[in-house]
Amino acid sequence: MKYNSPTYGKVDLDKLERIVSDYMKQDKRASYEIIVGSDSQKIKKDNYDFVSALIIHKLGGGAIYFWRREETNKKMSLKERIYQEAIMSLQSAENFIFFFKQNGIARYDIQIHVDIGHKGETRELITELTGMVRSSGYQVKIKPDSYGASKVADRYT
Repeated sequence: MKYNSPTYGKVDLDKLERIVSDYMKQDKRASYEIIVGSDSQKIKKDNYDFVSALIIHKLGGGAIYFWRREETNKKMSLKERIYQEAIMSLQSAENFIFFFKQNGIARYDIQIHVDIGHKGETRELITELTGMVRSSGYQVKIKPDSYGASKVADRYT
């Protein structure tokens, strides 16, 4: 699995782990947020582009981020797409749990940013999706606070 970064280019999971670890070791006293968000766009009929972003936000000191893309060729409703985005974010978060624990950074909770909000068609999904994410053990943010999905991941869809 390859990740992309505007700073580091294409990286595999091992290199990504080293970069994140080195970034967080630079300032051990800093507070960090680990954020995962996903977004999708319809490319053409029954073809969708899904992007998941991993953001390491050093509070008051910038951030680094990585993203990966998956395309699917399947007819999907908006509800299915939003669920798929949330599932991709949860899968990405799970991929890093073991890494974070190994490197002594398990004290940082991972936030899942879901691309839904109180305005628009997705408002009907708020209770379901926030419940799904919380029951998986993660903090959840929705619009307008879900910038990991609506700003970072969205930039690459």
